[in-house]
Amino acid sequence: MTEKPTRTWRVMNLSLALHEPESALRDRAARAAGVDPASVRGFRIARKSVDARRRDGRRILKFVVHADLVLDEDERGKRFRAAAKSGRIVPAPVPGTFVVPGLPDAVKTSRVVVVGAGPAGLYAALVLATNGVAVTVLDRGGGLRQRGRDLGGFLRTRSPNPESNLLFGEGGAGTYSDGKLYTRVDDDLEVPCLEELVRCGAPEDILYDSRAHIGTDRLHKLLPLFREGIEARGGSFSFATRLDGLDIEPGPPARVRALRTSQGEIPCDAVFIAPGHSARDTIRMLTEHGVAVEAKPFQLGVRIEHPQELITKGRYGDGPEAKLLGPASYNLVCRASANAPSAHSFCMCPGGRIVASVNTPGTLCTNGMSNSRHSSPWANAALVTTFGPREYGPGPLAGMEFQERLEAEFFAAGGGDYTAPAQRAPDFLAGRRTEHPGKSSYSFGTCPARIDELLPHRARDAIAAGLRRFGSQIPGFAGREGLLVGLESRSSGPIRLPRDRERFLAAGFSNLYPIGEGAGYAGGIMSAAIDGARAAKRFLEDLA
Repeated sequence: MTEKPTRTWRVMNLSLALHEPESALRDRAARAAGVDPASVRGFRIARKSVDARRRDGRRILKFVVHADLVLDEDERGKRFRAAAKSGRIVPAPVPGTFVVPGLPDAVKTSRVVVVGAGPAGLYAALVLATNGVAVTVLDRGGGLRQRGRDLGGFLRTRSPNPESNLLFGEGGAGTYSDGKLYTRVDDDLEVPCLEELVRCGAPEDILYDSRAHIGTDRLHKLLPLFREGIEARGGSFSFATRLDGLDIEPGPPARVRALRTSQGEIPCDAVFIAPGHSARDTIRMLTEHGVAVEAKPFQLGVRIEHPQELITKGRYGDGPEAKLLGPASYNLVCRASANAPSAHSFCMCPGGRIVASVNTPGTLCTNGMSNSRHSSPWANAALVTTFGPREYGPGPLAGMEFQERLEAEFFAAGGGDYTAPAQRAPDFLAGRRTEHPGKSSYSFGTCPARIDELLPHRARDAIAAGLRRFGSQIPGFAGREGLLVGLESRSSGPIRLPRDRERFLAAGFSNLYPIGEGAGYAGGIMSAAIDGARAAKRFLEDLA
C-alpha cells in the first residue's frame, strides 16, 4: 500500500508550564492546528524559549514553543483551515542538505585547502568531504590536546603562545567560549549544521532551544569526533601550519596556485580562507598579495560581571519555579539617544568566567566562557557599542590598528602582566576610581583603573547609558556588585574581504573563497558555520 504524501506545518506559540513534560506538546499542537492527534504522522519541537515577562505586576514563568507537525498533504478540515488563515500554523521551513548531486568524478580529485579550523573552516571542510573531496584543513594553532597544553603554559607564565592560544587552534575561538549556537540567521543549512553536532555528542535540545549552548567542556569532547568524521570521509588536518603567503597566477581574474606555509608549499585548485577575527598578520599578508580588504563597523566595549544569583533573581524572580530554569541569561539593548550611541549586551555567559582572549604579547582583550553546567557563581557579558571608519579613521586596516592601540593601553593600565583594569559600575558612572575591585572570575586578577577614561568617549557614553537602562530592567545591574573588566575589543572584526554575493569568490580571484567571521561574514559560531557550509556547497554546485 502506497503511503499518502505528507506536508510539515509549524504550530506557533504553544505554552508549556515549567513542570510539564515536553510529551504534552504533541496533542496540544494537534489541537491548536485543528486536527485529530491520531492523524499526526510526525512531531518535533522546532523552537523553545523562556517567557519571563511581567504581566499586571506578576511574573508567571513558562516556555513558549513552536512545534512541527507532519500531516497528510490533503488535510483540509475546517478547524485546520481556520488555524492556517489566522497564522496559528504556517508551512514549516524545509531543511537543507550538504549533499550536492551530479558531481563529476574530476571534482573529487580537486586539491582544495581550507585555512582555519574554526566553525567556518570546519563546516566548509565537512561539506567538501561529504561530497567526496579530499580536502586539507590547515590551522596555525595546535590540535585540541596541544592547544590545552599551550593555554596551561599561558596561565602559569603569563606569556601567550602567539600561534596556539584561546583564539588559534582546533575549533577556533569558539572552543573556549560558551559554545553558543543561537543565531539571527535564517538559513536552511542551520538544521544539518546542528544535526552534525548532535551526531558528535551534543545534546539534542540544541536543535530547538532558543538559547542553545554546548559549553566549553562538551566542545572539547565533541571536536575530536567532528574532526574524525571529516577524516573518515577523506579529509585531512595539518595543525601548527601557518599561512605565510600566496603563489598567485596573475589575472584577471587572479588564481592561487599554491599556499606558502610554515610547513612548506601546498599546491591547490581552490582555497577557502577562514582566518578568524584575530589573525591580523594574515590579513596584512593578504593585502600585500593583492586580496581586496575593506573596513567595516565592529563592536567595542568591556566585560561586566555580576554574581549569577543577582541576574537569575532579576530575570526570573525568587519563587520556587525559578529554580527549575537554572542560571538565567540576558540580552539587553539600549537605543541611541541625543546624548549617547546605542549599546547592547553580547556573548552573555551565565555561570561563566572571564578570560584573557589574546594571541600577541603586550595586548589585553577579554572574553567570556562557561561549561555546560554553568557552574560558576559569576555571570558575565560584553557591553558594547559600534565603531566604524568615521570613529577610527580612513583606510582598510585602520580599525585593526585602532584595536591594537586600545589593547596595548589596557594592557599597560593593568600593569603589563595580563592583570585586567576594573571599575565598579557606580564608580564608572560617577567618574571615580574603584580602590578595591574585589573578587572576579578573571584568572589573572584585576586592578583599580579608570575604565571610563581608558575607553574612547563614544564607548564610555554608550556604556553609561546602557548601565542606567539595564539597571532599570535587572535590579542591581548598575549597582556595586556590577564590575566592569576591560577591554572587550574582538566581539566582531573590523575588516571584510569583499566577495561575490552569489559565488562567494574573493574580488578579482577565480578560486579564493573568504568565509566566516574573520572575513567579515559572520558574528558567532552558527552564522560562521553556515557561511562556511554555504560557500563550500556553492563551490561544488558551480562544478556540478
